[in-house]
Amino acid sequence: MKENLSFDKPLYVLAPLAGFTDLPFRSVVKKFGADLTVSEMLSSNALAHGSQKTLHMLEKSSLEDPYSVQIAGADVDIVRSAVEILNEQEGIDIIDLNCGCPVPKVVGHGSGSSLLLDLPLMGEIIKTIKDTSNKSMTSVKIRLGFEEKKHVDIAKVVQDSGADFIAVHGRTRAGKFKAAVDYDAIREIKEAVDIPVIANGDIDSYEKAKWVLEHTGADGVMIGRGAVGAPWIFHQLKTGNEHIEQSLKHEIIMEHFDKMIEFYGQHGVAMFRKHTHTYSKGYRGASALRNEVNSIDDIATYRSVIDDFFKNNEMTL
Repeated sequence: MKENLSFDKPLYVLAPLAGFTDLPFRSVVKKFGADLTVSEMLSSNALAHGSQKTLHMLEKSSLEDPYSVQIAGADVDIVRSAVEILNEQEGIDIIDLNCGCPVPKVVGHGSGSSLLLDLPLMGEIIKTIKDTSNKSMTSVKIRLGFEEKKHVDIAKVVQDSGADFIAVHGRTRAGKFKAAVDYDAIREIKEAVDIPVIANGDIDSYEKAKWVLEHTGADGVMIGRGAVGAPWIFHQLKTGNEHIEQSLKHEIIMEHFDKMIEFYGQHGVAMFRKHTHTYSKGYRGASALRNEVNSIDDIATYRSVIDDFFKNNEMTL
């Protein structure tokens, strides 16, 4: 990163999403407009113990500048060891602590949103990252609370522990991904702290992103599930143009497929099926396409089928 992230204008961030925001997907959204990409969440335990699979997940595209790596952890010493491992890796600009993941496996280990139940420990872990890291910035991703909202208290601990900015998912842990997102609470955090605040949660369209920025006063938006099947949302926000040409969608989809093959090889074909399903939603002939690609394993054949489909078909909506 040539310099710290600038918050002079709204920042558009791709949220980490397990199984989706891998290197190929991140490189595509980065090329077409995202300001910041974040790795999939990594276990500090796995990093500290030198897991090769976890280290492979650190790989980034040359386009990803700046680049943030998100870690989860609940043990100060293990987090310190994980950060020391990350210090040896080039090309990472931000270490982000996950204090929001609601998944039982993560919560059961005391990390993710479990840290919201122990703010002194959360603060100590943030301070440890800040003091140990040789990266430009430290950030934290939170929810509004575990069972009930304590969002302002949580945000103040994040700030006081030395984080440079904070991303807020506008639900409690109990709200999982179903409860309504409380954008008023994000605004209250923005008003209560001096560090930049990124709003997150159910931002699934250009209009919604614009509304959330205005309503919360946030310094940026973080988009996760809203970008799956529609990575051009970042292009819309960056250009300020809601309309996306069919030809640009086609270009982005093909770029994504090519990056998947480049990164995963033959296995990329099977992995791209779920993306083909989301990309084709709302297109004429989508169900026939899904049936067809489910039985294609050859790279060139798969590419030819989707190239033809997305070039020559239009949305029915």
